[in-house]
Amino acid sequence: MASIRYALVSFRELLVSGGPVLVLAIGLLVLAYLWLDPNPPKKVTLATGPAQSAYDEFGRRYQQALKRYGIEVVLLPSEGSRANLRLLKEKRADLAFVQGGSGDAAANEESGIVSLGSLFVEPLWLFYRADAAKKVPGGAFTSLTQVTGLRINIGARGSGSPGIMRRLLEANNLDPATLQLSRLDQTSATVAFLDGEIELLVFASAPESPLVQMLLQTPGVRLVDFNQSEAYSRRFPFLTPVLLPRGVVDLARDLPPQDVHLIATTTAMLAREETHPALLQLFAQAARDLHGPPGWFNRAGGFPNIEHSEYPVAPEAERAIRSGKPFLQRWMPFWLANVVERMWLALGLILAVLLPLTRIVPPLYQFRIRSRVFRWYGQLRDIEARMQAGDADRAQLARELEALDERVERISVPLSYTDELYALRQNILLVRARLAPQ
Repeated sequence: MASIRYALVSFRELLVSGGPVLVLAIGLLVLAYLWLDPNPPKKVTLATGPAQSAYDEFGRRYQQALKRYGIEVVLLPSEGSRANLRLLKEKRADLAFVQGGSGDAAANEESGIVSLGSLFVEPLWLFYRADAAKKVPGGAFTSLTQVTGLRINIGARGSGSPGIMRRLLEANNLDPATLQLSRLDQTSATVAFLDGEIELLVFASAPESPLVQMLLQTPGVRLVDFNQSEAYSRRFPFLTPVLLPRGVVDLARDLPPQDVHLIATTTAMLAREETHPALLQLFAQAARDLHGPPGWFNRAGGFPNIEHSEYPVAPEAERAIRSGKPFLQRWMPFWLANVVERMWLALGLILAVLLPLTRIVPPLYQFRIRSRVFRWYGQLRDIEARMQAGDADRAQLARELEALDERVERISVPLSYTDELYALRQNILLVRARLAPQ
């Protein structure tokens, strides 16, 4: 029991001595946590696109990818890229899929929007009905100048394809006012196309789109072959030539039956600049997993890509894309690794402030322990002084000395300081001996 009592005394004095430093450290940590806000919100809004589009499909994949981290991704359907850009600027979405060329390049730097990199290629699919090309030499469309007079759906307002088509038509000296253009959404347009009400259907979408997959395998539906795809890419920086290889859709049925030249833009994931950095990191990590494998138009590791971005690239996204998952996240739960990663600099600053203060704790602890003994020397010296004066009642002094001895016997100090306690008791015995009658 004595050893426990000594340990408790030592712990109590140590706590009192180092308590202020400990309270200061905890206070600084709390302030740093509140300021850095290391843990992301549990809900984030991602603007996608029309139902059954590639954006809608990828949105669901991101939703599943972030679910394992306890993040709820709310999917916000829209008409397409331009609508998504507007949703970001209006702060109704935190992140969004946006097609290249959808924004004003001159204003991108000051838009308050950052990029998480290009994710995938979105070819411009120009599907036409085979019976619409009977009067064309070879029975196939290879140029936009050949589609004059056809009923064409260029995409719904708010999507990216109408803007691209307008530029392509102007480059071919075609006045949109002279064409039979409609702007139905993807699903409605596909139904009208299959019913023969539309002869040419324009999609700007990744091949993962269920509607694109269906049309590529529908009998009597063909693709416009852009033989001038290289020329288009030189005229429009946001476009790139891609090749749909023969048989890539269905090897057994040899679909398509020949290589098809297409022009494509790339889709990036954009985010508001104030979106939590940890969310940007998680989405960039998910992008590596979802878009890194080889596809119809890219080799493995080709996406996500941060080169030639139209918007400033978020530093968190750049690190995640270049380096992959941070070291700490490989060995710790995400929330803990994220806190450590985002607070390590603050922890370093706090340690720099506290280390000099910790030097006063051992002397203060030593002073408090020794003061439990030394503070009785004042009373002992007073008794001795009155005894030497000779005018005090020696019996009274003896009683005071006895009471002092009893109090000192109840003092508890750590074993390393017992020599000072025994020295005090020895001095009390010396004064008692001098006080005893000769």
